[in-house]
Amino acid sequence: MRKLSLIALSLIILLSGCAPNFQKQENVVQTKEETEEKAIIPKYNISDNYYRTILPFEPGEARGLIVGNINTRYDINEFETGLMRIAQHQFDPKTYLFREGQELKRNTVRSWLNRKFTPAQLEEKGIKETDNIGLNPLMEDGVDFKAGNSNSPIYLAHILEHDYLIKGENDTVKLGGVVIGLALNSVHYYRTAVGEPYFERGIEFAEMEREGKKIADEVLKRLRAMKNLKDVPITIALFEQQSRSSVVPGTFFTYTNVDKGSSTINNWEPVTEKYFLFPSTEAQEAHRDDVTAFLNFKQDVEEYFPNFNGVIGRAFYIGDQFTDLDITIPIQFYGKSEAIGFTQYVTGLVLEHFPNYISVSVSVTSVDGPEALIVRKANEAEPFVHIY
Repeated sequence: MRKLSLIALSLIILLSGCAPNFQKQENVVQTKEETEEKAIIPKYNISDNYYRTILPFEPGEARGLIVGNINTRYDINEFETGLMRIAQHQFDPKTYLFREGQELKRNTVRSWLNRKFTPAQLEEKGIKETDNIGLNPLMEDGVDFKAGNSNSPIYLAHILEHDYLIKGENDTVKLGGVVIGLALNSVHYYRTAVGEPYFERGIEFAEMEREGKKIADEVLKRLRAMKNLKDVPITIALFEQQSRSSVVPGTFFTYTNVDKGSSTINNWEPVTEKYFLFPSTEAQEAHRDDVTAFLNFKQDVEEYFPNFNGVIGRAFYIGDQFTDLDITIPIQFYGKSEAIGFTQYVTGLVLEHFPNYISVSVSVTSVDGPEALIVRKANEAEPFVHIY
């Protein structure tokens, strides 16, 4: 029987049976340089694919910078969650605990994201040569560095740090490794002068990858110069950020694991992950059969409301394996019964059109906000359906 829940029922479930059980928490001591602080490890874990986070929660030192540096909400989410997937290659979620980055301070991240400056630019900005530590390329004199130009793109958009703690003897936890994400621009935005409109220039993938790996080499050297990071494993991953107008997120495309104490990157491992917009020409060329299934689903949805054609999907592939499909259906309802009937109809279409080895989520929205959510996890016969 399909699980159709109204808001009252969902609240009861949320507050009772599905609530995390923190009654059997584990108390540990978190070591920080010369001090020791008590912390709690929750027993409850949502999934084996997620890391447990120690309590009390410690906000990252560079918290909030990601919002201003990453182009879209899609990229922000994928940059965070994708970095956790990368971490699992080196740090087992069953053994390690997650902590937001504490080693890279806010001002450090800001300084590293700057351009290198010429002596004249340093004088103009009032910056000391010792603080000339930007990782983005130098801009030649005579160009307004507040505006930029097409010949000197900004490659590095953001730096994200995740820390992974490991439990030791005598109920202590200590830093067991660090994962660094470097978000790289696939599009360079520039102006000819302050106040003028922005132009854009695509950055070739080979160019972006080359510059990203050069930046990673320098980042590793700087991390090793920090007291707490001299002798811990470090993973660095490169992320291709999409344009400001993109409706699909970018993805990580390579990463490297550096042994503790080492300051040298020996090799890079490929990451074969990619998002596609359904329907689109790119998706049609790469995954024709999957797009056909989506178009059949879309056609059946449109038969319910003949004048409607707003169904879009974001498909996620690992290699050639189709793993996740997120569908958005924006529509206007004129009553709750209409919303319930439409949701039931769409739930049946999900079961009919998509194989159960992929996870499918459908978000039905209107101008008033979310209306319904349908979630069918991979290898599960029955979907979860919620009417807001």
